[in-house]
Amino acid sequence: MKGLYFFLFICAFLFIGFPSLGQSSLLRGKVQDEQSGKALEFANIALLHPVDSAVVTGGMTDLTGHFEFEASSGDYIFRVGFIGYKSYHENISVGDKKNLNFGLIKLASETSDLDEVLVEGVTSMFESDIDKRRYNVENSIVAEGATASELLETLPSIQVDEEGSISMRGSGNVLIYINGRPSNLSGENTEAILSQFPANSIKEVELITNPSSRYDAAGVGGIINIVLKKNSFQGLNGQVNTSVGTRDKYAGGLTLNYGAEKINFFTSYNYQNRRRFRKSDEKRYNELSNASPLLDQDSYNEEVEKSHLMRGGFDWNLVPTQVLGFYAQFNVNEEVEEETLNQRSINSAGDLDSLSVRDAIEDEEGDNFETGFTYNWQIDTLGQKLYGSFSYAQDSRDQTDTYEQTFYDEAVQEVPHKWIKQLNGRTRASELYIVQMDYEKPLGKTSKIEGGLKGTFGSWDRGQEFFQGDINTEFELVRNDTVSDEFTFNEDVYAAYFIYRNKMGDFGYQLGLRGEATRTLGVQEREDLEVVNDYFNLFPSVYLSYSLQEEEELTINFSRRISRPGIWDLAPLYYVSDPLNVRTGNPYLKPEYTNSYEFGYMKAWERWLLNATIYHRYSTDIISRITRINDNNVTVQTRENINDRSSTGLELINQFQFGNWVDATLTGNLFHSKINGDNLEDGANNSNFSWTVSLLSNIIIPKVANVQVQGNYRGPIVLLQGKLLPYWGMNIGFRRDVLKKKGTISLNFSDVFNTRIFKIETKGPGFSQDRVYNRETRIVTLSLNYKFGGFKERRNERDRQSGGGDEDGEF
Repeated sequence: MKGLYFFLFICAFLFIGFPSLGQSSLLRGKVQDEQSGKALEFANIALLHPVDSAVVTGGMTDLTGHFEFEASSGDYIFRVGFIGYKSYHENISVGDKKNLNFGLIKLASETSDLDEVLVEGVTSMFESDIDKRRYNVENSIVAEGATASELLETLPSIQVDEEGSISMRGSGNVLIYINGRPSNLSGENTEAILSQFPANSIKEVELITNPSSRYDAAGVGGIINIVLKKNSFQGLNGQVNTSVGTRDKYAGGLTLNYGAEKINFFTSYNYQNRRRFRKSDEKRYNELSNASPLLDQDSYNEEVEKSHLMRGGFDWNLVPTQVLGFYAQFNVNEEVEEETLNQRSINSAGDLDSLSVRDAIEDEEGDNFETGFTYNWQIDTLGQKLYGSFSYAQDSRDQTDTYEQTFYDEAVQEVPHKWIKQLNGRTRASELYIVQMDYEKPLGKTSKIEGGLKGTFGSWDRGQEFFQGDINTEFELVRNDTVSDEFTFNEDVYAAYFIYRNKMGDFGYQLGLRGEATRTLGVQEREDLEVVNDYFNLFPSVYLSYSLQEEEELTINFSRRISRPGIWDLAPLYYVSDPLNVRTGNPYLKPEYTNSYEFGYMKAWERWLLNATIYHRYSTDIISRITRINDNNVTVQTRENINDRSSTGLELINQFQFGNWVDATLTGNLFHSKINGDNLEDGANNSNFSWTVSLLSNIIIPKVANVQVQGNYRGPIVLLQGKLLPYWGMNIGFRRDVLKKKGTISLNFSDVFNTRIFKIETKGPGFSQDRVYNRETRIVTLSLNYKFGGFKERRNERDRQSGGGDEDGEF
């Protein structure tokens, strides 16, 4: 916790030092969804003439659902409207009071039940804001019974490769948040982290393609924020869900909520027991004189993962303007994998030279814990507020890998003296502290300042003890001092940001600057090596918007971002699950930097929303995966910094509403990527055009079922040493209300045509390889969800004199 006390002192000092400015005559309030309590961004606020309903003046809600504008004295009809919601109307008189605060205004969806008359309609999953897109995945049928990683694969703009790494708009290095905070859960890749969260525990997913200075500067490809479910209803209520999938996939969960007048308690438990398989085929051609020209490999792997995820906490309204929140989360999981790897050396005549069969068993047990506090203070009725948070997370993993390898000659006769047994004990541990404080204050009628401080203090430890028994050790296990090693990594990031926003008529702008000081230390035990890297960077952001007319807007934005190498990029440990294809890290990696530009156009009609974005990213010191082959016919994969990469593209998002029964979101992305790696070797460049297409459609068959269809296509993705080949897939799901509409039963088919097969081509000095990677994606899942309790929303009386407030302290 180096620097923590100093950081808290600076937070308190700056907070006390903020000036208090005078009040203005404003109409103010906040708009949110009546059912979910979610803020509605870009809702239209208008004052109408009471005689002919002509628009006199008005405004639009911001990204937090708030609005504020000035109006002259007089009598008006006050109207709040948003696509897909019933409009709110009220007769008001402006001028009697200096400030008119409407407090919290809740809009009812057009699909709500009214006086027990059922009005069926499609609830769209998609909402678009100025700097992010939000997907309400509670309505996702095709992800029922899936994991968080599998859920992300169904969303537009997101691609998941064969190792579970996530990219957005064709760019990797995406930052993953859980409830607005970086996750410290353990895993060798992103998929291992996200697999611990069942899709049923997720409320919504936010895609932030070009984050402002308010957010962490990390994440070149953007930020994906996963918001977990948490109810806020009065009384005792809850949900229970269970699912079963083909080939032994089981899941279940319980969510409980108790809401009183000033405090809301929530808790949940989720269990998963899932068996999955994966297959791979690889052909590697080499130009070595002392080895067979072709290495033909195939493998089959089955894994069984069991996990328990428990979460609980409360939100406590200390006073009407202050809310204290607490949460705690605990996860325990165990995983067993069994794999058989066949490796054939083929000569130039196409005949077998030798064969090795490698059987592996992997046992892993781990647990992680996370807890934190949040504090929201609505300082006054004009929008001055303070937010503070503290979180702590720790993780611990123990894994044992056992290998037995049998060698056969060209006649497929076993060669006993070449038999090998290996044992690899791997340990992983980490801790992460995050302290944050944010402040907002309006300045006059249309402008606002925001500022904040954040400290992130992380430590990671990776170690392995590797033993081998062969003819040289008389088949007794002996420690290998070259492979056995330990690497620890500490990274502290001190950040501060300031944002100024203003609006002049139809033109709005936001200027931001973030400063981050980074201190890192990596220590390798075997080499007695210490690598220190301390640096400071400034990250500006600019957002410009211009309203052409109601629900039509142009936007331009710019931000600078950083991608810091993580523990698995840096750790110089040899990962030897496949002795002919070895992976290791590079402790000398530098961070990569990206300038990101976007130009957007958004237009909404009654049943069509168009969001078009032209974007360009230019990155330097790219952290790239590099594969080389040595004289022993072993490829070694590591990470190195290369010169630069650029990506330019056009993304079109179309959301259609066809009557009350069908909607569709069609997303297309066409982009050109270019990679320059001349600093590694001459001619190490690559480029191509690529594209992605995604369709998500909801269909209601009245009195029968809701149907959801999702499909996507991804074109070739360029790499420095090759490319990912195209792939496509389709999911379909059905959902029907049961048990007097307190429950739902769902049936979904993922990857209906079994086409989500990853193929990658790699070419480097002296070798080329083609790999096909097929993990189990065609799964049929049956799910049941049941709600109990009143599910009655809290009622908050609006008080125009005092300013009112909701349960979040943000009126």
